[in-house]
Amino acid sequence: MSMLAPTLEAFFTQRLMAQKNASPNTIASYRDCFRLLLGFVHDRTGKAPSGLGIDDLDAPMIAAFLDHLEHERGTTISSRNTRLAAIRSLFRFAAYRHPEHAALIQRVLAIPSKRSERAMVSFLTVAEVDALLASPDRSTWIGRRDHALLMLAVQTGLRVSEVTGLCRRDLHLGTGAHVRCEGKGRKERATPLTRNTVAVLNVFLTERAGWRDDALFPGPRGAALGRDAVRRLVARHAATAAGKCPSLTTKTTTPHVLRHTCAMRLLESGTDLATIALWLGHESTATPQTYLHAHLALKERALPRTAPPNTTPGRYHPSDSPRASLERL
Repeated sequence: MSMLAPTLEAFFTQRLMAQKNASPNTIASYRDCFRLLLGFVHDRTGKAPSGLGIDDLDAPMIAAFLDHLEHERGTTISSRNTRLAAIRSLFRFAAYRHPEHAALIQRVLAIPSKRSERAMVSFLTVAEVDALLASPDRSTWIGRRDHALLMLAVQTGLRVSEVTGLCRRDLHLGTGAHVRCEGKGRKERATPLTRNTVAVLNVFLTERAGWRDDALFPGPRGAALGRDAVRRLVARHAATAAGKCPSLTTKTTTPHVLRHTCAMRLLESGTDLATIALWLGHESTATPQTYLHAHLALKERALPRTAPPNTTPGRYHPSDSPRASLERL
């Protein structure tokens, strides 16, 4: 029996790290997937991960794992498909090392991704953004840090992983103020900053002090805030802001909603989709089209510019008297 452990280790060290030079975020995502998978198989079979063989991960087991993610852990279909992509990547690697398991591997690779409904993009209105930015208690250092973080996130549309990865050296607050970050696919980009954002960050950095390589937004121990910490931070201040702006109670405010909000502000200002794609670090200029679908106000503005159909309201009238008499019955 071909053991799984050596193949899994080689997949991470040889394929992901050495050959593909995968980003730390990709490696972490794959790691989490296989932690869940090995735990699931252990619960089902009683076998320790070190004793599992490749034939223990057949198509029925993988399918059961995906159903477990979706129905028992509450994973979204999108996340379920992401886990499946990681498993497929491992099995494509295993196909070269273990041709004797070719039939099993092909059956796993044949498991399809699941289609899902595409919900409309959620974003905040101007009043909701103002309430959110006003919610941190700026009489405390943590409140001033949170205010600076929210201000930067709303104005730049950075992903949560990009915000947490920022260091002091990534901010350039002089002439041509901007922030640099490394996004998906290890693509580095620079995003310009408004005067208000620069003013808030200048005050925050003066108080923050520290070295150029220090995290821009640190936690209590000085290390960078984690993604979960930022999500909780945003949710907490959104709940506070809902007291003054009740419409926030109807929305689930996350760091990604702040990213969508930035895109919507750019779209409302007349910025073209290609520039929005560059601003947000999208791979394709087609991606920002989802914001067009979600913005009802932009569609409503098009109504006065369209010609209405040349028709008048009315009802059917019989063409002769026999029909008219029948209609009166």
